[in-house]
Amino acid sequence: MRHLWHAGTLTIAIIAGAVPAQACMTFVPLQAEDVRYADTVVIGRVEKYRIIRHDPTGRKADQVVKSPGPIWDYARFEVVVDQVLLGRAPRRLSVTWDNSTFDEPESMGPGPYLIALRNPARPIPPLRGPSATIFPAPRADLPTLLQAPCSSPFLLPAAGGDADAVRKILAGKPKPERR
Repeated sequence: MRHLWHAGTLTIAIIAGAVPAQACMTFVPLQAEDVRYADTVVIGRVEKYRIIRHDPTGRKADQVVKSPGPIWDYARFEVVVDQVLLGRAPRRLSVTWDNSTFDEPESMGPGPYLIALRNPARPIPPLRGPSATIFPAPRADLPTLLQAPCSSPFLLPAAGGDADAVRKILAGKPKPERR
């Protein structure tokens, strides 16, 4: 019986090691009120989106073997700002996105998006899920995409849905009741 238990444990460990690591046990829906943690909110288009591969062993980026979703990778892109809804922003800005709880997509459409950003030195929104792995921002000198642990980022299609809820919050209007 003990050998069967060890074999089962080993099988689970092998299977778990074969899939990309996810740092969250469960997904938490986006809460539009978290936009209050943003320093800047803009409507803009994404350009020059790329994944920055980092290897803690010290190998250079071009020597890193592409693997699905290592938690130390992050995205970097430029935002061409069409409208500023909160804070101040130049016409074009560089942004990082360390989606430490899920994989960043390999590519992004241009948008337009409602994009909420925060200064990496400021607090992140609260953890609402049962678990998360949270790392410091990859670039302390660049704004980072606002995202609560285990939730979606504030990189929302500019029209409708969550973007409209964010606009209402920024305008000081109460959030509509969900049924």
